[in-house]
Amino acid sequence: MDQSDIGTSMYLNLPTQDVAAAREFWTTVGVPISEDYSDENAVSLSFSPHVTVMLLARDFYASFLQGKPVADPHAASGAIVALDAQSKESVDPFVDAALAAGATEVPPGDPNPAQEMVDAGLMYGRTFTDPDGHQWEIIWMSSEMPEG
Repeated sequence: MDQSDIGTSMYLNLPTQDVAAAREFWTTVGVPISEDYSDENAVSLSFSPHVTVMLLARDFYASFLQGKPVADPHAASGAIVALDAQSKESVDPFVDAALAAGATEVPPGDPNPAQEMVDAGLMYGRTFTDPDGHQWEIIWMSSEMPEG
């Protein structure tokens, strides 16, 4: 199998308490909704042609888990969703829109493990928690970032 055939697009599924409220939040932030894949059980967020996030009603999400419980992202973290920004200047307006729509900003840790890259001007990002408790990082990385 050719590994380059895997990962050309990403479809992330996350549980939501309220599909309509999630739709309103992300619409307010400015993320396009794919209506072809949205209904009362799901809202499809189209971050790019290659990144789609499906927010699924908790009961509908549970139907894919074969009896496992649905995690409460307000109580425990199972993932941090990181999205790249095309420029350093595009990070703040997106995160500010999320905060205005009801998200909560997550300040960098102390110490911040990425601080050296931030100080060198090679990286900039901000983190927030959406109303469902999912943590999102919006991050810009310079094309001059060291490999590895």
